[in-house]
Amino acid sequence: MSTLEVKNLHVEIEDKEILKGVNLKMATGEVHAIMGPNGTGKSTLSEAIMGNPAYKVTEGEVLLNGVNILELPVDERARAGLFLAMQYPSEIPGVTNAEFLRAAINARRPEDNQIPIREFLKKLDKMMTTLDMTEEMADRYLNEGFSGGEKKRNEILQLMMIEPKFAILDEIDSGLDIDALKVVSRGVNEMLKNAEFGTLMITHYQRLLNYIVPDVVHVMMDGRVVKTGGAELAEKLEAEGYAGLRDELGLDVVLTDENV
Repeated sequence: MSTLEVKNLHVEIEDKEILKGVNLKMATGEVHAIMGPNGTGKSTLSEAIMGNPAYKVTEGEVLLNGVNILELPVDERARAGLFLAMQYPSEIPGVTNAEFLRAAINARRPEDNQIPIREFLKKLDKMMTTLDMTEEMADRYLNEGFSGGEKKRNEILQLMMIEPKFAILDEIDSGLDIDALKVVSRGVNEMLKNAEFGTLMITHYQRLLNYIVPDVVHVMMDGRVVKTGGAELAEKLEAEGYAGLRDELGLDVVLTDENV
């Protein structure tokens, strides 16, 4: 079993503090969901964990199996077993999906144990079938000209091929219709059959959690985790909104109309 722990994490962007002491802990075999109003720091948390240099950590730790990874560059965090499915994946012209995926897999393996091409292609075909992706997607340049739904499926394809210890899924449900959401969820649930995999999902909506059922739900407001509970907490938020929880906890947080 592997563990991922965030301890008293403070993060700022351009001298503005966004995270103000985030604490959470999870293990492989678990599904954790983070919910909260817009602008409360959910995506900032994911970027800070993965090491985006635009996000400055001013205090706290991120521990992977007890080792603080904050001094590691992004590629070493990925090699250690972290993965981020981004909300807005980048387009990379000139590099095909297949080339990128094979390079990513081999980057986590010793030089004398690179994945054989036949094994790679067999695995790629299987995962693309699971995600209802056509064969030509493998030969297209990474995310170039992809629709929003294709980009999200491609992020999950990368997840399934690379097989990290922990995946952070940043709003993988945004912009997806119900059929695409079911396909993306199918891929994540396939990964969850492996007890050595865990995921931290960032979402605004209960509907994702109908398909990928969380063990733990964390609610963030004003840069902190203010409440943690089971799957029923997400259902309560869906029914009552964030304003009710804010008032219940006595928090001084301003919510816009779209957050209430």
